[in-house]
Amino acid sequence: MGKLDGKVCVITGSSRGIGAEIARLFAAEGGSVVAAARTLREGDHPLEGSLEKTVADIREAGGEATASSVNISLPEDCERLFDEAHAAYGSVDVLVNNAALTYFIPLEDYPLRRWMRSWAVNFHAPFILSQLAIADMKENGGSIVNISSGAAIGPGRGPYPDAPAGSGGTCYGAEKAALERFSQGLAQEVYRYGISVTCVSPSQVVPTPGTVFHNLVSGIDDPRGEHPDLMARSALLLATEPLDTVTGRVTYSQQILKEFGWIEKAQGTGVDRQGSGYSLV
Repeated sequence: MGKLDGKVCVITGSSRGIGAEIARLFAAEGGSVVAAARTLREGDHPLEGSLEKTVADIREAGGEATASSVNISLPEDCERLFDEAHAAYGSVDVLVNNAALTYFIPLEDYPLRRWMRSWAVNFHAPFILSQLAIADMKENGGSIVNISSGAAIGPGRGPYPDAPAGSGGTCYGAEKAALERFSQGLAQEVYRYGISVTCVSPSQVVPTPGTVFHNLVSGIDDPRGEHPDLMARSALLLATEPLDTVTGRVTYSQQILKEFGWIEKAQGTGVDRQGSGYSLV
């Protein structure tokens, strides 16, 4: 018996990386997975990975999944995603807001168009999709899991005599810090409906096609990285544990897995170094 038997799960950004790993694990645990992303077919995007590949992997393993090719920066596509989920499987029980769009550009040079698009994907879409999910979950409860990042941890107060030039992570970090505050506020608001809202970041950088592209790791096999399975398992834990044990938690993959006994050893943010302010309250 799987932890998600009979549950309908919408997972954004599931054409590659962490999202694809979450989709595969949730399907293996019995969930009917709606895998959402822009990249439908291999070759549609410069990076490796596609919805067709994710769905094929799930079906080959005996799981249930369908692809929804949407651009969640558009509110109408967020609505279409839920329409397609309803048509395929019915009301949504679990929403994982994983999709992310990152431009590493210093603020003084940041094009307004890219700024607005980044916020649309990384923050506005989780708001719109959460509203749609709440409408489905109000009667029988459910889970919303938001995927954050260590980028939400700011650099702290100055002075900054050795600050790197042009790191360009301020926008993405601000979006993820906002997502963490959003998660706790929403958790409080929907508690009365039995809906759990949580937020989790990797304890270490996860080697994925995206993090390799942005030179955050040296390659998919970078030994300093964290396997995406740890993020998938932490999302599963947060989506399936009882409401009162997890809702409102802003946490880190290895920290939460060790706390609940899903792994024996842990390291990284949340374990041997402090996380963001929101993870401490």
